[in-house]
Amino acid sequence: MNVARMTLGRIGNPARWVGLRRSRATLTTPRTGMNGRTAAIRNRRLGASAVEFAVVAPVFFLLIFGMIEYGRLVMVQQVLTNATREGARRAVLQDATSNAVTTTIRDYLTNASINGNNPHLAITVSPAPESAQPTDESITVTLTLPFADISWLPSPMFLGTTTLTARSVMRRETFE
Repeated sequence: MNVARMTLGRIGNPARWVGLRRSRATLTTPRTGMNGRTAAIRNRRLGASAVEFAVVAPVFFLLIFGMIEYGRLVMVQQVLTNATREGARRAVLQDATSNAVTTTIRDYLTNASINGNNPHLAITVSPAPESAQPTDESITVTLTLPFADISWLPSPMFLGTTTLTARSVMRRETFE
């Protein structure tokens, strides 16, 4: 019989409802909190959960490592830009030399936890501050560094061949 139809209009003690039967297989046991059918379904779902995790986990970790790698790229690019800016500020001073500019940039990178003595780090100052005209000449400081040298991951998956470049240009203004 339909339980909904039987319970319509019946108020009071459910034990008085006539025709309402419960199957022994669907009764809840007090010790386990589940019946026999529910336990079997739950055991099958545990296997399905493992398969779902095996499918989703590689994609999830790929996304996480990609975010780490791109985050590091953006952070290091900003540090390189600031280092070239500091080098250009040093280069426009009246008594500046190329060695002083290079030392300023390497010190800035070392303070930012990037190896300033990296053999792949290329610093270019053009024109050299020693040979620049005393006034109104622009000095360009360029810095290049391969991303593979500064990645936090052991082997960069996505950006391993990327070369980071930063450039700052300042006009030399000296007092005569």
